[in-house]
Amino acid sequence: MELTVAQIAEGVRRANHAMVDLEQALNAADAKLGDGDTGSMLVRVIGGMAAAAPETATSVSEAFGKLARAGMSATGSSLGTLFAGAMLLLAKQTKDRPVDWADLSALVGAARDGMMARGGAKLGDKTVLDMMDALAAALEGKTDAAQAGKAGVDAAERTLEAYRDRPCKMGRAKFFSEKSVGLDDPGMLAFAGLVRALATAK
Repeated sequence: MELTVAQIAEGVRRANHAMVDLEQALNAADAKLGDGDTGSMLVRVIGGMAAAAPETATSVSEAFGKLARAGMSATGSSLGTLFAGAMLLLAKQTKDRPVDWADLSALVGAARDGMMARGGAKLGDKTVLDMMDALAAALEGKTDAAQAGKAGVDAAERTLEAYRDRPCKMGRAKFFSEKSVGLDDPGMLAFAGLVRALATAK
């Protein structure tokens, strides 16, 4: 089943709506390990993406490009920049071709690899990359939005649980690695919340 511009725009709308409830929870989680601004940063980034009107794009690639440019202009944070960079990579990966839901696993994997190369983190460091790796695996063989949504939510919840009692090894949190044991990484927590939002109609 083909992924459409309208579905991407709806996903951005859901994510933007979800940040109303997620912002303070993410800031609180980040305050335990970092600057306490992950939620506020994502409000700016996703709000900027929504304001970029992705629904006016004429292709999936153009929609991802709009989101990348909006994200870049809305943040100076490392996590926000990585997210925007992932959108730019998706724009390049989908240029001049139709995109099916079955392609999402490979696309998420490519975004993961691009973020890994740019940010320097590795799988197992307890970062959003571990979420993306789990999501790429979970999406393999999924051919429509319903299948992808359920698989994504299940993978996000399993990954949060699996990494909660591990130390953070990247970012500011790595300086408090012992303190980070038993806490969710804010980026992973944000990713899980957004996956749930994308999978749930508002």
